Amino acid sequence: MPRVKRSTKRADRRRKILKRASGYFLTKSKLYQAAQEAVERGLKFAYSGRKQKKRQFRSLWIVRIGAAALANGMSYSTFINGLKLAGNTLDRKILADIAANDAAGFAALATVARDARLKAAQQHASRQQGVNA
Repeated sequence: MPRVKRSTKRADRRRKILKRASGYFLTKSKLYQAAQEAVERGLKFAYSGRKQKKRQFRSLWIVRIGAAALANGMSYSTFINGLKLAGNTLDRKILADIAANDAAGFAALATVARDARLKAAQQHASRQQGVNA
């Protein structure tokens, strides 16, 4: 069996790991084995962090929308329900931006949501009267 000399392959792999580990504390940035463990651990956190970032932004948007909805006399859930009944398809990211930067525009959306909820409640009441009669 021929002898394999790794030369550049091994060096390149080690260099890549040590470059990723630069800035780590003590031996984690200097010694290959410690650096490899630290880099793998860091990549695990990076993967889960990308998922958490989406959750955290969604919850931030919901808080902003909820605060603006309360300022317009509605709770978050009634506001979102009213928008859905009105057929509005704006997502939470856009709604949060409108809430933060355009109070008049958000107030108009709140009015649309309130009207849609009232209309739905009236339709429900008329259906109930038809069933009971």
